[in-house]
Amino acid sequence: MHIGHARTFWIAAERASKHRGTLILRNEDLDPQRSRAEFARAMIEDLQWLGIRWTEGWSAEHGSAGNCGPYVQSERRRFYLEAWRQLRDGGSIYPCTCSRKDLQQSASAPNDLDDEPVYPGRCRERGDAIEFEKPADVNWRFRVPDGEAIAFTDLNMGEQSYVAGRDFGDFLVWRRDDVPAYQMAVAVDDAAMRITEVVRGSDLLKSTARQILLLRALGCAIPDYFHCELVRDAAGQRLAKRADALSIRHLRESGMSPEGVLELAFRPPAPAGSNLPE
Repeated sequence: MHIGHARTFWIAAERASKHRGTLILRNEDLDPQRSRAEFARAMIEDLQWLGIRWTEGWSAEHGSAGNCGPYVQSERRRFYLEAWRQLRDGGSIYPCTCSRKDLQQSASAPNDLDDEPVYPGRCRERGDAIEFEKPADVNWRFRVPDGEAIAFTDLNMGEQSYVAGRDFGDFLVWRRDDVPAYQMAVAVDDAAMRITEVVRGSDLLKSTARQILLLRALGCAIPDYFHCELVRDAAGQRLAKRADALSIRHLRESGMSPEGVLELAFRPPAPAGSNLPE
């Protein structure tokens, strides 16, 4: 965790307290390349050190606490399979056999850093989705309504609108390595856990439009969204997970107090050429 993560979760905690809500922590550990048990334990330790407490969700010591568990995504496969079947039966998704090389050669570049490119539609007209009994071995994409503006009011950043087919294309909901994609997993979990407000970074604003389409196709309620400004370095670049010098663990070991870390997290962006404190 770096200070950007801490800032976002602190804001979530403050909003839950202000509105007499329930703060929920979900361990999103579906990516086998990034998810390790020691990382999850460190996340819990850092949050507790900062003084943040949640009343529902996952903890390393006690497992899940609450009525909507499990709160670890790797233990929620049955929920994702049920949603996959519903989307398949409703014609909202289709199997895609395009390779990464195919997409690199034919798709336009993504508009934002880390965003997937607009899918060119090569497999879109396939009509064999219902023949698949399980999602493994091919990618599965959600068929977006081309030309439709997906609009929502963000509780922090105001009116937002993204045009399907232009700002984003048919996006992944299940990967060929048999792992549910981020967009579907979080949308399914938000619905199942009765989330009323999602608090996260502004780099996921466009993902919200995708998830609204998924929730609509699944017949689920759409929560409110509060997207936080990103914490940036002195050059104005968003902090990345590789920014070890600004990780909570590094700041703890350097002797900084929890109050000092939160003060740093909420400090206005530093002018170009300056240095954030070690």
